[in-house]
This record gives sequence, C-alpha cells and structure tokens, in this order.
Amino acid sequence: MEYFIVFIFGLIIGSFLNVCIYRMPLGKSIVTPRSFCPACGHTLRWSDNVPLLSYLVLAGKCRYCKKAISVIYPLVEVITAVVGVMLLYHFAISPWFFVYWFFACMLITVTFIDVKIREIPDVISLPGIFVGLALMTIFRLDGAPSYIRSFMNSFSGIVLAGGSMFLLGYFGEKIFKKEALGGGDVKLMAMIGAFLGWKLGILTFFLAPILGSIVGVYVKIKHKSETIAYGPYIALAAMIALVWGEKILDYVFVY
Repeated sequence: MEYFIVFIFGLIIGSFLNVCIYRMPLGKSIVTPRSFCPACGHTLRWSDNVPLLSYLVLAGKCRYCKKAISVIYPLVEVITAVVGVMLLYHFAISPWFFVYWFFACMLITVTFIDVKIREIPDVISLPGIFVGLALMTIFRLDGAPSYIRSFMNSFSGIVLAGGSMFLLGYFGEKIFKKEALGGGDVKLMAMIGAFLGWKLGILTFFLAPILGSIVGVYVKIKHKSETIAYGPYIALAAMIALVWGEKILDYVFVY
C-alpha cells in the first residue's frame, strides 16, 4: 500500500517539476499563474491537470487548441514516481528516503532543463549545495558517529567532487582549445558531493563520463555533433552511486 501511495504522490510531485522545467529557463514564477497550455495560453481546468491521467484521457492533446502535449510531461511524472518507489524500497520510510527523494527531484529537474536549453540553472544547484550540506549534517546521512564527521564528509564532497569537475573542464579547455565543460556542471557536481559525501561524489565523477561517452559516440556518428548535454549523465551517475555506490566501491577495492 505504501508503494502505491508513494507512486501517486510521485506523480503529483512530477507535475510540479514539469512547471519548474518549463518556467525556470524563462525566468517565470513557479507559483503563479495557474497552469496553462504552452501553445494557446489557455488556463487549464483542474480536470485537465491531473497527473498522467489527464494526458491519457485527452489523448495527449490540449482540450482547447488540440495541439499535441509534449510526452515530456507524463514522462517526468512517471520517472519521479518510479524513483520514489525505488528509493522507498531501498531506504524504507526514513529520513534518508525523504532527503534523497528531494535530491532526486532536483536531479530530474536539472536533467530535463539541461536537455532543453543546454544549461543547468544556478537557482537549483547553488542553493542545493548548502541544503545538501545542512541535511547531511543534521541527519548524518552517511551514518557517521558525529555531526562534525558528517559535516566534514559533506564539505569534502563539495570540494573534491566539484573541484574534480572544475579541473576536468580547465584542462579539457587547455587541451582542446575550447570549452569542455560548463560552469553549471561544476556546481551540479558540488551539489552532488554535498548530498553524497566525498566517496560517492568522486564515484559519480568517474561514472558520468562512462555513461556520457556511450551516448556521445552515437551522437557523433548519427548527427556529426561533438556536444551533448552532460547534466543528465551526471544526474544518472549520482543516482547509481546513491543506490549501488557502496557495493560498487566494495567490489572495486576488493577485486
């Protein structure tokens, strides 16, 4: 029953994330006005705005102008709900579950904004650094025996994960004579380090290019392009590190 509740609540949260994904790049308020159709601007009725269900009932089209509704909307809702269920299975009902679902929601928002405009908004990553540091310290998310140890783990994560990404971008620019990474990637990695600590933050740093290279090769061959949005692969690597990171590290250092 609790999995069903989390799934439904996740759809609702995902609906709010859609608002953030659409409005943040435009510099618009995520609170007002009420939801409206991006194509015709018509304010939506509550019945047109039920997460996932409205999309299915309306067959993916606006009730008023009949223009297609982007599949991104239900996709974000379902991803948010599925991630919530996955984290509930992994952490049960605990501070870890709520904090890391919040963390995952920030990563989902960042991912779709980066895919959309090739930019990671500072309004998420910069406050996220301080929020992650505070939550890691207060709830001792790393299981450390003291608040000081948790604080230092989180702070080290900010410095080492964010610093590693900065150095990668710096030397990449020197070698390739063009910008290799954006500043948004550095800030996002620092935020991840704040939430996950230095070990899982560094693991994320090494996992992200592996995931990104798979898509990068395809994009290079298919579209003759050398640039990809890197934020989604950092976010995916962070979720892998969060759920399976300790097992990965144990395997690497044992074998």
